[in-house]
Amino acid sequence: MNALIEADRVHLLTGDVVDVTVPSPSGKGQKISRCPRCQVAVWSYYLVFLNGVGERVRFIRVGTLDEPARITPDVHIYTSSKQPWVLLPPDALAVEEYYVTKDVWPRESLERGSALLKTVQD
Repeated sequence: MNALIEADRVHLLTGDVVDVTVPSPSGKGQKISRCPRCQVAVWSYYLVFLNGVGERVRFIRVGTLDEPARITPDVHIYTSSKQPWVLLPPDALAVEEYYVTKDVWPRESLERGSALLKTVQD
C-alpha cells in the first residue's frame, strides 16, 4: 500500500536510504529509495507522475511507517491481477486497473496536487 505525500512533508527519522532507478514503461524510469541494509523499498518516485511534479511527491510504503494501521486505503487499484485469496471489504472502492484522480481523491488532496502543479509551472 502506498501513501502519496509531498516530499517536503516527509522526514526520515533514523537511518538513511539509497536511491535505485529501475526501468518503467514510460522509459523515464522509476526511482526507488531503499534501506541500504535490507533493501526494502521505503518510498518511490514516479518521474512522469502529475505532469512533471515527479520527485515532489513520494509514494511512501505504508508498511514502513511506525503505525501503518492508521492509514486505510482510499482505493484498491489493479484488482484485475489480485490473487483470488486476497479479499477486499465489500464496501471498498476497487477498480480493475487505474482510476480518474478527480473522481476518487478527496477535495483537499486535489487542492494539494494542484498546488504542486502550480509550483512546477511558476
